[in-house]
Amino acid sequence: MYQFQVSAYTQTGESIGLVGSTPELGLWDITKCIYLRTSADSYPLWWTDKELDIQPSLESDNCQRVEYKYVRIDAKGRGQWEAIGANRWISINPDEQSGNIVVDDGAYGYLQPYPFAYFQDLTDTNPIQKESGGLKIVVIGSSVALGQKAWLLRGWAWLLAKDLQQKYGHQVINLSESGANVSRAIARFASVVTPEKPDIVIIALSLGNEGLAYCPPHERRAAQRRFESGLQQLVKMTRKLGARPILGGVYPNGDFSPEHHWLLQDTHNRMLNWGVPVLDWLAPLDNGQGRWKEGISFDPSHPNTIGHNLMYEAIDLRLFQIEKDELAKEKQRFWQPNEVPIYLDNAGFYVCACIEEKSLRIRNPSKYSYTIAPYWQELQTVLQSKAGLIPGIYIAKNAQKGTLPFFAVEEDGTIATSVEIPPGADLEYSAAFNLFAPNNSQVLFYDGHLGILQKDEHHIWVINESDNEYNIQPMWTEVRKALKVMPSGVYEDPLHPDVPFRTMMIGKDGLESRVKAPPKSAVFLQYKCKLSDISRVAILPLGDRCAVRMMLYKMEYDGPAFPFDLTRTTNIADIADIIENRFDDMWNPSFLHYSPDAGRIYHSKWTGLSFAHEVEDTEDPVNDMSPVYERMRVRYTARSQRFGYVLQHCDQVLFIRTGIADRGGVIDLLNKLEKKCQGKPFQLLILSPQSSDEFLDIPNMLHYNFEFNPDRMYDDLGHWMYCTDVMRGIIESLGVSSKNLFWCPPNPPKN
Repeated sequence: MYQFQVSAYTQTGESIGLVGSTPELGLWDITKCIYLRTSADSYPLWWTDKELDIQPSLESDNCQRVEYKYVRIDAKGRGQWEAIGANRWISINPDEQSGNIVVDDGAYGYLQPYPFAYFQDLTDTNPIQKESGGLKIVVIGSSVALGQKAWLLRGWAWLLAKDLQQKYGHQVINLSESGANVSRAIARFASVVTPEKPDIVIIALSLGNEGLAYCPPHERRAAQRRFESGLQQLVKMTRKLGARPILGGVYPNGDFSPEHHWLLQDTHNRMLNWGVPVLDWLAPLDNGQGRWKEGISFDPSHPNTIGHNLMYEAIDLRLFQIEKDELAKEKQRFWQPNEVPIYLDNAGFYVCACIEEKSLRIRNPSKYSYTIAPYWQELQTVLQSKAGLIPGIYIAKNAQKGTLPFFAVEEDGTIATSVEIPPGADLEYSAAFNLFAPNNSQVLFYDGHLGILQKDEHHIWVINESDNEYNIQPMWTEVRKALKVMPSGVYEDPLHPDVPFRTMMIGKDGLESRVKAPPKSAVFLQYKCKLSDISRVAILPLGDRCAVRMMLYKMEYDGPAFPFDLTRTTNIADIADIIENRFDDMWNPSFLHYSPDAGRIYHSKWTGLSFAHEVEDTEDPVNDMSPVYERMRVRYTARSQRFGYVLQHCDQVLFIRTGIADRGGVIDLLNKLEKKCQGKPFQLLILSPQSSDEFLDIPNMLHYNFEFNPDRMYDDLGHWMYCTDVMRGIIESLGVSSKNLFWCPPNPPKN
């Protein structure tokens, strides 16, 4: 008995029919087709209302091929064939008449090269097992391992089980689960695999189920790293059972792109170096672009019967030609302590490696400090030959304050960074790779070099595997959003609390500060307090030129631009008036006039205001200013909105202006700033080449007699850096640092 189903989208009044080559299917007469039905909760799935009794031909004992197609029937009874050309087909096999068979034809209009069906009432897809003295083999994987989209679910694992039982008397138990990824497999392992006490565990999962095909590009590396670390965790769990692990290799996906293919190949190559047997499925299935070869897939995620057969044929059965006593010896070897001595000197300084755990232990009971460095050739040579260190960052599990909590390992297995080991230290360094396993931490961001991981609710790891410093800041959209999952608050490096840019501020919209990760490093950040427990200071430049912006840039205190950052404002009274009027008319075309001689745009309402960075080289401002006006509208609208957002959300404000100012103008500006700040603490810092006596006894105002000329800075980098150092000293004297700087988001939410 057969039931047919297909996924089809229809218009009101339309229905789907089935017609084919047998009397039961109407002998290709559309008027005799079998109508399918659907329901509101199942649409677009259509299915035959009752099972069809299609009997094999009496003329032959062999399988009979039945061909058919679906038709779309409109409200007037007119039918339209789903496709021109080849027909759908199934084989009616006398040996398969023991139960009701559901034929799943996938999508309407897409004719499969090989059909898929399953027994409606059969849940156990393992071949019949006979009592034997063979090995017990468990398969833990996903839907492909279950045989999905193979005829009667007889996929590669079913074929393997049948063959191993016949050849060696082995028993194969398939514990796979549709949709399983590494996280799910790890979570199920103890409850489903451990009780079986297997001799061999085949771990058969896919990058597709990690979301690789559909996640945003910046999340692809994280999916890859999570998958690889999870597989390693499953291998370790298998060995702890005393069983031998075998890895199912990666395989294609119909939605993979060339970049996905590169990641697929990258993971495949790494798996081959793990010292674990790998079932190589990439070569027979991959079309060279990460997708299935023609005719071997049912849908993007699954091979069809032909594809499953290719997967089975790629398995070397000699992997399973093992005696129990051989496995017993292997089990005994893995149960023994695998601590490998690396180095021991007369003072008791001791280094050993745990290869299985990918860790290195260092003990220094002496009264001397030791420095492990690339130039310590004797130690490096032994590490290279015995320790089995993998490339990447190793992190100390129990590092103390002042101790470098990490070291980096090169591709050749040597240590690339210098690590000071103080007297009395007992340190264990473990590969950061282990952190990426699903049960160890949550990967928030990973781009192949920089990893940001949530260890728990109050701790974050920042892992930089590259040779370059990473500057993590709020304008990095993917990183800012990734950190939204962490509780809002201030996170600091407890091992190096005084190092600049080691304070991470996280708000409801994610990252709100800048954090630096040195080359080949691991930075550990720990929750310290609520954001409201610190007083965050915003720096708002007020002209007269771009000098403040330039120096904040060199200090790395710069964020998105504000209205006065890239303008010239020679008159301090204009600044006061512009702010009082909420920047209205600042970019109004009626007041903007381009001077071809000066190459600047001048403002007729505020005559001290001009712009030098708004006209592009390809534009003709003399004859057409419209693109310039529009660009200024967009730019300055955003900059003025940031200005207002900062005033509303920071705790204190430091306004900074360079250039000559007069006492009356400063007092007027301060009065208007006070109204804007609405009781919020603020200071006005004036930096100009004039006597500070002119500004004595003005509240909320500081003056430094110093000239910051942006033209000279551009011409002389040394002078630029000197000015930056002066500016840094002034700002730090006012209590502003990377620990309490308010960072404005590039696109502030509108209130």
